[in-house]
Amino acid sequence: MRFAGWYLKIAAVGASIGAAMELFMIHTGFYEKVTVLESEKRAWESSPEARAMREALNPWRKHDEQQKK
Repeated sequence: MRFAGWYLKIAAVGASIGAAMELFMIHTGFYEKVTVLESEKRAWESSPEARAMREALNPWRKHDEQQKK
């Protein structure tokens, strides 16, 4: 390949940028914050209030009720 060196340089630069972004996220506590937010979101989604809201906002609920009959 004629441009193998060029592709290797691009791959090395891309990998180093990705590694720098990962280090930044680790040092700022990004993953801990996201874990907490996701657990709060899942806890709320499984609550009765969220289930009621999901049912109320379902545009197919009348169609589904008619199919059950």
